[in-house]
Parts: sequence; C-alpha cells; structure tokens
Amino acid sequence: MAIDLEHVRGVVERVTASSGLELVELEFRGVGGKARMLRVFIDKPGGVTHADCEAVSREVGTILDVEEAVPGGSYTLEVSSPGLDRKLSRPEDFARFVGSRVKLTTREPIEGNRFFEGPLESFKDGMLVLALSAGKAKRGKSEQPARQVEIAYSNVEKANLVPEFKGVGSRE
Repeated sequence: MAIDLEHVRGVVERVTASSGLELVELEFRGVGGKARMLRVFIDKPGGVTHADCEAVSREVGTILDVEEAVPGGSYTLEVSSPGLDRKLSRPEDFARFVGSRVKLTTREPIEGNRFFEGPLESFKDGMLVLALSAGKAKRGKSEQPARQVEIAYSNVEKANLVPEFKGVGSRE
C-alpha cells in the first residue's frame, strides 16, 4: 500500500494549527525498511523551539500510528524547523518575508538570467519585486546602479531565504 500524503498532510495541519504553528513542508522518502522517513517542517513567528518539535512529533506520530496512515512497516518521523535558509514555495511565504533577502531560480530567463539574489521588496498580484545589488565597478568603468527586477510567481522554480547575520564579529 502506498502512503496517502494528503491524508498525512491533513493530520499534520490539524496538529500544527491547534498549537499555533504552521506546516511549511512535508516529504516522504524511501520505499522500504529503515530508510523510510517522513519529514515535517514547522514554523511560527519568532521561530520554533525544540519543545514545539517534540510536541508535534509525539502527537502526529501517535495519530499516524493509530490510523495506520503510513503502511508498509517502520519509518522515521522527523519534525524540525525549516532552518534559516527556509524554502519559499507558497504565495503566503513570499508575502510573509517581504523585506528579507531571497535567492531564487526562475524557470524561464529574465534579461538573460535565471539566478537572482536580493531583498524581496514586494509581493503583490502574483508578482515579486527583488532589489538587485549594484554591480562592482570594473577597471575604468563606473559602478552599475542598484535596480529592481519583477518576477512572476509562476516563473519561480526554487526560492530560499538567505540568512543575514548582523553585527557578527563587530564590537559595536
């Protein structure tokens, strides 16, 4: 029997919603034996704690086992935060992280490029606006000014937050 990921997603979403958390991503890997793993990534404003992950793991694991929602033998359930370089995949993700630095790849090139990185200035009506940093000056040429690029959400192949560490190593 194959795993019904939509059923599992429903279980996880009920548990996370009741705890004030959000389900960011769900993935199931492996086909048999000990290599099978169900990964659940959760988040909340301000970040998740170890206790949040433990509580979700305990509750989701119990429900999935009682409902026999993961047939085919043993599996490992892993619950964690999406990390500092969190994947952005839903429109809600882009709206939530306006102002954050983003690294993304497009399906189709824009101005000859598919790879972009910069602060996400806005997300509205299915369009992202990224601020691209100024290009470095080449010998004898002036620095290119910073500019913006508009990218349709439907053209985003992959996007992640870029961790920014402020004040690391400074004495201010």
